[in-house]
Amino acid sequence: MAKVSLVSLGCPKNLVDSGNLLNRLKEEGIFYTSNPAESDIVMVNTCGFIEAAKRESIEEILRLSKFKDNKKGLKLIVFGCLAKRYGKDLRKEIPEIDSMWGVGDEEKILEYCKKATDGTGPSADEENFIETPYAYMKIAEGCDRGCSYCAIPGIRGRFRSRTPEDILGEAENHISSGVKELILIAQDITSYGNDINGYDLSRLIKDISSIDGDFWIRLLYLYPASINDDLLDTINAEDKVCKYIDMPLQHSEDKILKLMGRGGSKKYFEKLISKIRDNIPGVNIRTTLIAGFPQETEEDFNHMADFVRDMEFDRLGVFIYSKEEGTPAYRIKGQIPKHIKEKRRNRIMEIQSAVSLKKNKSLSGRTFKALVDDVDGGIAVARIYSQAPEIDGIVLINEADAQKGDFVRVKIEDAYDYDLKGSIVR
Repeated sequence: MAKVSLVSLGCPKNLVDSGNLLNRLKEEGIFYTSNPAESDIVMVNTCGFIEAAKRESIEEILRLSKFKDNKKGLKLIVFGCLAKRYGKDLRKEIPEIDSMWGVGDEEKILEYCKKATDGTGPSADEENFIETPYAYMKIAEGCDRGCSYCAIPGIRGRFRSRTPEDILGEAENHISSGVKELILIAQDITSYGNDINGYDLSRLIKDISSIDGDFWIRLLYLYPASINDDLLDTINAEDKVCKYIDMPLQHSEDKILKLMGRGGSKKYFEKLISKIRDNIPGVNIRTTLIAGFPQETEEDFNHMADFVRDMEFDRLGVFIYSKEEGTPAYRIKGQIPKHIKEKRRNRIMEIQSAVSLKKNKSLSGRTFKALVDDVDGGIAVARIYSQAPEIDGIVLINEADAQKGDFVRVKIEDAYDYDLKGSIVR
């Protein structure tokens, strides 16, 4: 029986790709194990989005390459975004790599693994790659936005929607297998259906909502300039849709937004945020920002800090600008020193920490539906509608009489900067 170990790095889209590949390998008698030492093949699905992600990918490749010293014939496969961008360099610097593939090369990887192993038959000690009550569903691939700092279009290509039939079939399979939260992801889900006549994201949301079962639908990520009234009405009207808007703004100042190649403006963003809050009662808004973009002056940054204070986002993350080869922003004059970028990122997060604590304290005494992600020693880790997995806070529940994957009613009893504490209400 052949075994494969896989480490998936970067965004949820990579996680979906990794899961799909492992399912295909399983059909060929090649089974997943979390222990690289037991594997015939070790794989890394790499991320090449920003500098920190590239370093993490390279470190993981080097770590796994050491298993080859102790197991003759072990194959090391590297694929994904970093492999596509820097394949020649990786081969030169890390000769232990046996095979390298880019994005969308699932069939080629599958054929290579079949030839490299003789895997047949079921596994008595088979492991699952992902064991969570939520599932990421990639509804589209690629991106047409052309933001000046982003390498994704060059890696993943033009925007392509998956067919509604494929998505709905996958959703039904997840729900029938016990999944309680479907997370729709793409580089830009608001563009879904632009290449399908008469079908868009709102229609997809309604069709998924019509599937029988008690489950949530969460949307990641909405391009702010493409959020329309129909989409907001759909999010508000459909009970299964989490009232949670994740829309990366990236900056607040018009000059920087223009250099970034982003749609919208500060005035547009302010009006949009107000409209969202007016149209969707109880909505939580999450955004991400980039600190230290080329030509960002101290005044520009201070205005963005004021914007964060004024808007009081429910959730917010900040990246420091990463100068990426092959992107238009790479050539922009006025690059900001790293220590200034880090100082600016930290300042925004200080502001947001105070906002987040204030928002969390306002939840004390209230009761919410929550999804239990894990239970260990009577302590449950759960999330309410305003908490996306892995990126937002959690609700800790002591003496929890619940199982992983349960929906429970939780009364919030205490609040911290990002997490909450509560108890189950029967």
